[in-house]
Amino acid sequence: MAITAAQVKELREKSGAGMMDAKKALTETDGDMDAAMDWLRTKGLATAAKKSGRTAAEGLVAVAVSGDTGIAVEVNAETDFVGKNAEFQGMVTKIAAAALNVADVDALKEADIDGKPVSTMITDAIAKIGENMGVRRMEKISGETVVTYVHNAVADGLGKIGVLVAMTGGDEAFGKQVAMHVAAANPASLDQASLDPAIVEKERQIQIEIARESGKPEQVIEKMIEGRMKKFLSEVTLLGQNFVINPDLTVEQAAKEAGATITGFIRMEVGEGIEKVEEDFAAEVAKAAGA
Repeated sequence: MAITAAQVKELREKSGAGMMDAKKALTETDGDMDAAMDWLRTKGLATAAKKSGRTAAEGLVAVAVSGDTGIAVEVNAETDFVGKNAEFQGMVTKIAAAALNVADVDALKEADIDGKPVSTMITDAIAKIGENMGVRRMEKISGETVVTYVHNAVADGLGKIGVLVAMTGGDEAFGKQVAMHVAAANPASLDQASLDPAIVEKERQIQIEIARESGKPEQVIEKMIEGRMKKFLSEVTLLGQNFVINPDLTVEQAAKEAGATITGFIRMEVGEGIEKVEEDFAAEVAKAAGA
């Protein structure tokens, strides 16, 4: 029987499977949706190897806190559909919990969950769901208080952007505001001292070239550069940025008023640094369904 684009889309949404796998499952089962779901579940681990070379730039970031320690973990898949899949979300939540007890992402991949290492759990999920996946990275932070925030959360502690803020003093409500600020403003570092010197030097060279094109005297150029670098540093460091909740204050000033000292933060966004191939979804559905 002919498989329609609507059927392929429905199965993909239910299973999180890749487009071609969804079409094949429906073809093999004469369009029976339940049978197609079962077919996808019994495809076998050979599928995982076939998917391993494909770009996985979607997925979820998970954040979790235990005591004075917080973690952020990114688990990738190929499409946004998988991030909406309850089974995938449950797996990512378990991986985040395991991350609290390991030192780095390599150790996380070998951590035991339900009697099997995370790496095997991922392989099983690839075979079942039909997309390449991977635990890409994790970061840890500690502090007297560690507060989390997830932007556009799809479930508790899961979303596209996860933030943790560590601080001493203050209260959780203020920490949450700072975490929301970090999600929105995306600072490069906590303060000037922790900013990558290469970033500072690159900006300085850019400002030198801009200032020299003005044709002004060297002593004027030096003052121009000094002023512009001061502005740049205030814009890219968390403590120097204007607080999104109250732009009349910097984050550092707001923290002081709240009786808090911010000691660190983590901001993790799905797919950062991964080159993504933009696709026409409607055309992809039509192609897969043979429309």
